[in-house]
Amino acid sequence: MKRWFAFFAGIAFTFLPLSAGAADNAVAGSRINDWLAEELDYSMQHLAMPDGTKPYYLAYAVQERRVFSIEATLGALAGDRDYHQRLLDVDARVGDYKLDNTHKLRGGDQGFDPADYLYGGAVEIGLDDDEDAIKQALWRATDRSFKSAVKKYQRVLTNLKTQVEEEDQSGDFTKEPPSVYSEPPVSIELDRAAWTARLKRVSAAARTQPLIYSSSVALTAGSENRWMVTSEGTRLQTGGKRLRVILSASTKAEDGMDLSQTYIFDATTEDKLPSEAEMAKAFDKVIAQVLALRKAPLVEPFTGPAILMNRASGVFFHEIFGHRIEGHRQKDVEEGQTFAKKVGEAVLPDFLSVRDDPTLEAFDGQQLRGFYRYDDEGVPAQNVTLVDHGILRNFLMSRSPLKEFPHSNGHGRAEPGRNAVSRMGNLIVESNRRVPFAELRKLLIAECQKQGKPYGLLFDDITGGFTGTRRMSAQSFKVLPVVVYRVYADGRPDELVRGVDVVGTPLTCFSKIIAAGDDPAVFNGTCGAESGNVPVSAISPSVLVSQIEVEKRRREQDRPPILPSPLVPAAANSAATR
Repeated sequence: MKRWFAFFAGIAFTFLPLSAGAADNAVAGSRINDWLAEELDYSMQHLAMPDGTKPYYLAYAVQERRVFSIEATLGALAGDRDYHQRLLDVDARVGDYKLDNTHKLRGGDQGFDPADYLYGGAVEIGLDDDEDAIKQALWRATDRSFKSAVKKYQRVLTNLKTQVEEEDQSGDFTKEPPSVYSEPPVSIELDRAAWTARLKRVSAAARTQPLIYSSSVALTAGSENRWMVTSEGTRLQTGGKRLRVILSASTKAEDGMDLSQTYIFDATTEDKLPSEAEMAKAFDKVIAQVLALRKAPLVEPFTGPAILMNRASGVFFHEIFGHRIEGHRQKDVEEGQTFAKKVGEAVLPDFLSVRDDPTLEAFDGQQLRGFYRYDDEGVPAQNVTLVDHGILRNFLMSRSPLKEFPHSNGHGRAEPGRNAVSRMGNLIVESNRRVPFAELRKLLIAECQKQGKPYGLLFDDITGGFTGTRRMSAQSFKVLPVVVYRVYADGRPDELVRGVDVVGTPLTCFSKIIAAGDDPAVFNGTCGAESGNVPVSAISPSVLVSQIEVEKRRREQDRPPILPSPLVPAAANSAATR
């Protein structure tokens, strides 16, 4: 199951004291890649089992993260945390490019390997650039990874003897040219005291809103420096920053439903962060939206026409399309393989094209979280056309090949401790038949009248969603809207509603798209799948669908707080209340 998270400030970490913003001398003077290369060369020459088994490929990757976060609530400081960590990944492969220890095991007895799970395969190493300490960690991690690979390879050979012949026999690892690239290390440079004061001032706006039960204004700023060497000759040193300002508020409706709203500013450099005025305006809007949702009526299950606004449409395509064109899913027999046999066929309306371009740093002035120069297998990022005027042309490819796609296109991604698989970066939906949004609304009303529906739905904001792609479960999707309007066919004003989720199956939904707007916009988020959480973006115009299905959302049953909030002005309270 894949999940798309839009509102998280970041992965939950255990934070350690750090003077954030200070010069990062260890990184600046680092010889980590030299030490990685020396230890790798030695291992490739001498590492062998008693029977002569040796690795045919070896890769080391070190990721250093420095993160600080500040959070304010109701004008008071709620959190001030620092975090610093280096993680080492070792990828040891036994066998050859055609068949190695990473080969997918089939059948019921696939076993359990802790290294397949979060941080199970990553080793925490020292923060100081100490050659002996780092090489000691490399030595131990290499030994563990190699022994595990040998055992897994034996299981692969046994598994192949007991299972039917595989349909796709394209091999386990592609041969790619080595990449050599180095860029300066990065570090976060912010005035923490000034930002703390700014967050406190903005968050104080919720003090006058007793019906807002919780609220937060937070800044998360992180730098990531990465080193990678491989036995094929790849030598990489890359660095990047990810900064977020997250404004959120929540309440509870009288019927027990929890309601929340979040607005996020994303940036890749400090100068792209929002001003205090921009933050205050966005926070006021978040509070107003939550309070409006509290009064909004619940919606019953419904099928009918709808408009998915641009950012909501981006999440829609990410969930129902993006995960299904990830290359590794096309040869996994446990996957639904929705598009495995459809290359060259129409899979979307002929006015739509889709590509994934992780080389794009920004769109229309907005920073993109899905940007990277090299993927996590050391392959240069590439702009890949997936669908051209409705026709499927390609898949997102890691170094796990397919029969007709023998090479990576730079989409092998993973967080530390996970094995890289093909994943999205910046998914971009484009239309060559665009209409202004006002015209799209008219088309929605016309479709309502055509179908005899009293109203259609307009999905203005979606927090995220998830999808199932495996055969053992329903191969359906669900997206989670938070701002939805009824658009009435008789001309009545739009009505804000709440309490629904969008559900469906992909092929049916694709066939219902009938028009697209001229208003592409960005949705930045974090996508979770089998290779962990990776930052992604989706860019899409608003789209009109002739039929969409919504179902009732789970609703909490506990009542709102019994006593009034302490934030209620004293003059407005009676002696009986407070």
